[in-house]
Amino acid sequence: MKMKKDLWLGLNERARKSLAARDYKTGSLGQQISGSGVDAGDLVGPRRKAELKKEWIPGVEIFPRTVHAQRHRGSFGELARESEGILGKIGLRPRQWSAARMFANSAKGFHIHPPSSPDDTTAEKWLRRLFVTQAEKYSLRPYDREQWDVMFFLQGRAEVFLRDARAGLPERTMRFFIDGDNHRGRNNAGIVIPPGVAHAIRAEGSEDLIMVYGTTTTFHPEFEGRIASEIETAELPPGWRKFLTL
Repeated sequence: MKMKKDLWLGLNERARKSLAARDYKTGSLGQQISGSGVDAGDLVGPRRKAELKKEWIPGVEIFPRTVHAQRHRGSFGELARESEGILGKIGLRPRQWSAARMFANSAKGFHIHPPSSPDDTTAEKWLRRLFVTQAEKYSLRPYDREQWDVMFFLQGRAEVFLRDARAGLPERTMRFFIDGDNHRGRNNAGIVIPPGVAHAIRAEGSEDLIMVYGTTTTFHPEFEGRIASEIETAELPPGWRKFLTL
């Protein structure tokens, strides 16, 4: 039996007008990183970073972690060593370590920390020097005057959104998924986020997300900027709001 060319002739007119076909094309890795998102395992390594130069947010680092199974006991995973790996290379040494738990199906709206710049130049010129013209000269970075984040995930699965909002740099977006230590595999990774890069995190799946993160400065409330963070506010039921305003 031959199938009719129009697969949807059996639907009524209203349904046909409302119909939209799903696009299963995934696109290139560069298209996915700013769109539907990619696995962190697809982004680790200097070669991958070079391949995605047009899409990569300058200063962001995504580096692999190895989580070792300890039979009948649990697991063991290192975070970082002071003088080794990516943190050793870029000279980033956190001054404060913190932990956070996100309940399943919750999210942290976009947070952003202010980048600093010397008084004798513009922010645009300074940031281009740091991340474009002299990007490999890590000693120029004023870690002690601005908050850089390095994040690790110990439990659950995280969906991470990054958006570059720094003056003079392209407004790029990166979206990727990182697995906690209880999901051992290629998606166990750490990330470095520079100031001026807005970041949001969503807990994926049905388990709580536990993270540990280090910052290059101790906590300063004035460094904590918010953009589109209304997702963090739980709206009270209308009846409650009415009662509280009586």
